[in-house]
Amino acid sequence: MTHRFARLRRFHFNLPQRVAAALLALFLAQGFWITAHQTLSDRDYQFARCGREMWEKPSPLAGYYTSCGNIHDGVLAYRVAGLPLTLNVLAERGIDLFRKPEDRVMQSGQAGSSEISTWELRHQMPHVLLLMRLPFLFVGCVLGGALWWVTRRLFGNFGGYTALALYCFSPAVLKACVAPDAEILATLGIYAGVYTCIGVAHAMQGPRRRWRPRIVLLTLSFGLAAAAHIAALPTVGLLGLVLMLWIAEGRRSQILPVILLTCAGSIVLVFACYGFSPDAFSYLFRSAAGFVGFSFVPAKHFFSSFANAGITIATVASSILYVGVRRSRYFGNTAPLVCALVLFLLVTTGVRSSPWLWAQPFLLTFVGGVFADAYESPRPRLALAAGGAIVLLQAVFCVLSLPGLL
Repeated sequence: MTHRFARLRRFHFNLPQRVAAALLALFLAQGFWITAHQTLSDRDYQFARCGREMWEKPSPLAGYYTSCGNIHDGVLAYRVAGLPLTLNVLAERGIDLFRKPEDRVMQSGQAGSSEISTWELRHQMPHVLLLMRLPFLFVGCVLGGALWWVTRRLFGNFGGYTALALYCFSPAVLKACVAPDAEILATLGIYAGVYTCIGVAHAMQGPRRRWRPRIVLLTLSFGLAAAAHIAALPTVGLLGLVLMLWIAEGRRSQILPVILLTCAGSIVLVFACYGFSPDAFSYLFRSAAGFVGFSFVPAKHFFSSFANAGITIATVASSILYVGVRRSRYFGNTAPLVCALVLFLLVTTGVRSSPWLWAQPFLLTFVGGVFADAYESPRPRLALAAGGAIVLLQAVFCVLSLPGLL
């Protein structure tokens, strides 16, 4: 017990943490603003209906996992979108016990049942749209926190500020967080998986007792990526394997078993997301969900968008500094650059997905690392002014892209 309290006392909410919290608060504010200007769409209906079916009851259609059919990829996104609605319905049923019969939200149907769709109750429950987006906004904040933790630990406060500020004012990330979709879940799983692989490789240089908690965390990260997009599992597995082989000198023979064990554990987690239904789970392997290819089109589209002008300028400047300045070419900068390049070129041919979004945190980690090196150059004030101007430019373009402002 004393050890646990000692660990809690290590956490400090000083100026760096306050700045990070303020940036994430701005990120949330933008997400709520966009949500307030949205209306329910057919895709919302689909995710709400099928997500609730996964939590509450099986599909009424014989032979199918849900009324959306046998979902062969992104099953976790349906569960995440449906969970707040299911909890909301359960809460309303509990509160109805203290309401007059005529004021109850869950009015009884035929045979005294109360199986009424949330969508039939949308006038009584006006916050359905917000409820569906809260989990994805939360995941976006967790991803921002992970980006801040990695970049601050590797590059210091100002490198962390730069990466997190560009993340919080990224229109692509905001768009992924204000719609029921699997992309932000896969992004968090891949980013956490890669850097947990690096942490495991470092831990393998020490005693075995330090391996186990990191391997458990690695399994959860891989499972999150796989349950979001099955194509994300081999992607994060191969990237993590290469980086672990790079780091773990003298322990390389033990790396492949660790990766295989972690992938097996992640498959079990995906099976759990299918409610341990063998038929529904088998459809995952009978589809083209895991097929991938390569293309320059996603990267060209991302960097040519005016909404990403600040990120584009930061990427170009970081690439020039990385090539031209020797002190910037080290593992901390090279690893996220390699991951970003691979993910920007990756496309899934069997299902709709956005691997270019998976690349965002790695790209911003690379930018934060190179800019941190520039901040420690002989002209730090000039570098800080340039970095601040780029962040401000990206913030302006992002805010102008919000609905209802122009």
